[in-house]
Amino acid sequence: MAGLSVKQVVKREYFFGGQSSSMEKLLKAPHALVEHMIGALHETNEGEYLFPDGISKTSETSSVLFLLSRHCNDGRSGPEPCVVLNKRSIKVRQPGDLCFPGGRISIQADSYASRFLTLPFSPLTRWPYWHHWRNHRRLEARRLVLLLATALRESFEEIRLNPLTVQFLGPMPSQSLPMFYRVLYPMVVWIRQKFFLPNWEVEKIVHIPIRNLLNGDNYACYRLHFQTGPESGQSKRLQEDFPCFRHFEKNKKEVLWGVTFRIVMVFLEIIFGFKPPEISSLPVIHGVLDERYLDGSV
Repeated sequence: MAGLSVKQVVKREYFFGGQSSSMEKLLKAPHALVEHMIGALHETNEGEYLFPDGISKTSETSSVLFLLSRHCNDGRSGPEPCVVLNKRSIKVRQPGDLCFPGGRISIQADSYASRFLTLPFSPLTRWPYWHHWRNHRRLEARRLVLLLATALRESFEEIRLNPLTVQFLGPMPSQSLPMFYRVLYPMVVWIRQKFFLPNWEVEKIVHIPIRNLLNGDNYACYRLHFQTGPESGQSKRLQEDFPCFRHFEKNKKEVLWGVTFRIVMVFLEIIFGFKPPEISSLPVIHGVLDERYLDGSV
């Protein structure tokens, strides 16, 4: 997880050391929150080498769009900042998981789209730090353009997100997904769009209020039982514990875990200095994964 600078440590003490009212004000002021997120992401990324050579030439590279909105649509409160996620359909790998829209780079399509992102008034050129990247981090800037183009294209394909309505806030450190030989590069954006049209890859859209993510009572230990194929006439069961977040929506529970959980936790630490409780202190919930998790077959 990203390390904390001196300023971020001070910020963490400010938010969680008896000054939670300041965080409350921030969550109720979208413009101030957006400015805070832009600055915090830039501070974290400054001096870090985020995009290594050759990322556009390997099938391991995927770019995802970290969606943030002030429209939670949870039916319990008015507009407030939330994280917007896809729930994967049974027709794809990792069915039922919560994830950000995204996917692998398409060199032809995304290189063409990258030209649009370098034009005036595009989501990238409206980002306050674009000129700094273009002038001082030229090679990484080219990779940033390509990765953002990929994430925007995939988001349009998966949920019909209009790329003209997003505000780019900055990139985040990558996260590995060893089970599927993938490395995810998150691009953080603020969106105004309220309604989406999911394609066959997406079962539904899930909105998680940031306020809930900052509540340690919503975290748990996800004890997963892995059901493997027949071995010597018997099925072999493996078990492993993962930290997770429990989201309740219309009497239904969603579990955020795995690489998307890690990305969200890095974001919360960068922006708010928040860390979830230690897994050993969390209540245990159970789940089962079998071969269908790997191939999405029904």
